[in-house]
Amino acid sequence: MKKLRDFLAEGGTLLFDGAMGTYFAAQPGRADARCELANLTEPEAVAAVHRAYLEAGCRAVKTNTFTAGVDLAEGCEGQALAMIEAGCRIARECAEPYGAYVFADIGPAPEGGTLSRGEIYVRQAEAFLEQGVRGFLAETLPSDEGVAELARFLKGQCPDAFLIVSYAAAFDGTTREGYSAEALFRRTAALEDVDAVGFNCVSGPQHLLNLIRRLDRRGTRLCVMPNAGYPTVLGRRTVYQGGADYFGGKLAEIAQAGACIVGGCCGTTPAHIAQAAEALAKMGPVVRAAAEDRSAPPSAAHVNALADKLDAGRRVVAVELDPPADDDIGFFLEGVGALRDAGADAVTIADCPIGRPRADSSLLACKIRRELGIEPLPHMTCRDRNLNATKALLLGLSIEGVHNVLLVTGDPIPSEARDEVKSVFNFNSRKLARYVSALNETVLRTPFRIFGALNVNARNFEMQLKIAREKEENGVSGFLTQPVLSREALENLRAAREALHGKILGGIYPVVSYKNACFLHNEIAGMRICPEIIGLYEGKERDTAEDLAVRISVAIAGEIAPYTDGLYLMTPFKRVGLMVRILKSL
Repeated sequence: MKKLRDFLAEGGTLLFDGAMGTYFAAQPGRADARCELANLTEPEAVAAVHRAYLEAGCRAVKTNTFTAGVDLAEGCEGQALAMIEAGCRIARECAEPYGAYVFADIGPAPEGGTLSRGEIYVRQAEAFLEQGVRGFLAETLPSDEGVAELARFLKGQCPDAFLIVSYAAAFDGTTREGYSAEALFRRTAALEDVDAVGFNCVSGPQHLLNLIRRLDRRGTRLCVMPNAGYPTVLGRRTVYQGGADYFGGKLAEIAQAGACIVGGCCGTTPAHIAQAAEALAKMGPVVRAAAEDRSAPPSAAHVNALADKLDAGRRVVAVELDPPADDDIGFFLEGVGALRDAGADAVTIADCPIGRPRADSSLLACKIRRELGIEPLPHMTCRDRNLNATKALLLGLSIEGVHNVLLVTGDPIPSEARDEVKSVFNFNSRKLARYVSALNETVLRTPFRIFGALNVNARNFEMQLKIAREKEENGVSGFLTQPVLSREALENLRAAREALHGKILGGIYPVVSYKNACFLHNEIAGMRICPEIIGLYEGKERDTAEDLAVRISVAIAGEIAPYTDGLYLMTPFKRVGLMVRILKSL
C-alpha cells in the first residue's frame, strides 16, 4: 500500500467511510445501543459496517472508538482500552483485503473533569500506538484545547504518524463552544506536528463548501467530512434526508475546492460513499491551487465614543439605571437624560436583574442611543437565549450602532417561577465572550467592545482573577467591578490592576440608609461593606444619609483612581437625583 503522504502529494483524494454511529443505530433493534460497546459484544456487526463502506469505495476507515475518551474521563479506563483494542483489530481485519488505511477515531474529550482534554487525547493515542495504528483522526472537536499536546506526543513517539484534526462548525462558522472555525483552522494549521486540518459533522456539504472557500489554506492539507444534510424527526426516529447522489456530487466539489481528504459524517451511509467514490473517480487527480484571497473589504468607519475615550487613556464614568418593569418609559428616559447632562459617558442597563422580567436591555440601548445620543452599555446574560437568538440580537445591536456589551452569566430564575419559566444556558460568560469575539472576526464590520464583570468582594479572589484572565483570553477587554465598600475590596482591586490587561471601571454604590447597608452586607451576594461605613449611617434621616452617600462615594472614587480607568456607578432605588449630585461632585 502506498504511503499516504505520497498518495496525497500525487494529487490523490483520500475517501473515508461514512458515519459508523448513525448507520449502526439505523439497523433493526439497535436504536438505543452504544455502537462502541459493540466492539466487545457484537464485533461481527461492527465489521459488517466497515465492509459495507469499503465495498462502497472508501479507502480509509475509522476505528469504532469515537466515545472512548468519555470512558477515560469518567474513570472507566479498562473499558476504554478494551474498546480501542477490539476496534483496532476489527478495522484492520476489514481494511486489509481492500488495501485501505486505518485511522484511530478520537472524539471530543469532555471538559471540566479530573483529566485535561490533552491528557485524555494523549492517553488514547498511547493505546492506539500500542495497537500498531499510525493514522489518527481527532474529529468533531469544539475547540483546539489539547490539540497541540496530542500532536507533540504523537510525533515525539512516532514521527511517521499522520494526524488529522477536524472541527465541528455550524453553518455560521462557529463551534458549540463559541470558537471561530476560521481561527481554529488558522491556529491548527500553524502546528508543525499536524498533517491535515478540516471540518466534519453539524453542517451539510454546501455549508462546509462555503466555509472552506473562505479559508486561507495555502500549504495545508484540508479534510472535510460533512453530514448528509440536516436531521429531521420522523415518528420517534431522527433521520437525515440528504440524498446520496446530491452528497456525492457535493463531495466532489469540495475536493475540487481544495480538500484532499473527504468522507461522510452523521447520516451518511454506504450509498452516500458509493456516490462520492463514483464522482471522485470521474474527477481524476486534482491540481490543488492556492486559495483565492477572500479577505473581507475594509470595514466602514465606526463610532464608539466609550471605547475611543478609554483607548485614549481618558477616564470614563458609566452609570447603571435599571430598566422599567412595565411599559412606562418616561422615568427611564428622563433619568438617562439627566445622567447624560451631569457628565456620564455611558449608561449601563441590566438584563432582567435577579432573573425577573424587565424591559429588554438591548432594545432600550438602541432607543437611548438613537434618541438621547449617549453611549449605552447593555448587559447581556447567558440566560434566556440560545446561540441563534444571541447572534440575532448582536446583529441588531450592531446595526443600531450599539457596539459595547457587558457579558454576564446572569442570575438564576427565582425559585417560585421555575415551574413556568425555564432557564436556557448555552454558554457561561467566558464562552459567550469567545462567541462574540468570533463574530467580531468573521461577521461584523464594526466589532463589539466586550466588557465583563469582576467581583472584588469575592472571598476567594484568586479564583476571580483566574476567571477574569480566561475572559481576557476570550476577548474581554474591560471589567466593571462590584462596589468597593471595604478595605478588602480595595486590596483586591489593586491586585486586579496588577494582574489584568483590560480597562477597569471601579464599582461605586451609594449606600442610602443604615437598613440598606445592613441588607446589602448580609443578604446580597457580591457585596461587602466595612463596619465603619455601616456605622456612619446609623440613626441618619434620608437627606442626611444622602449627603453622606455623596461624600463617601466621592472619597471612594478618589481612593480607587490609581487602580482604575474610570467609574461604574450603580443607581439605588431609582434615585437619579442622587447620582446627578455624585457626578457633579466628582
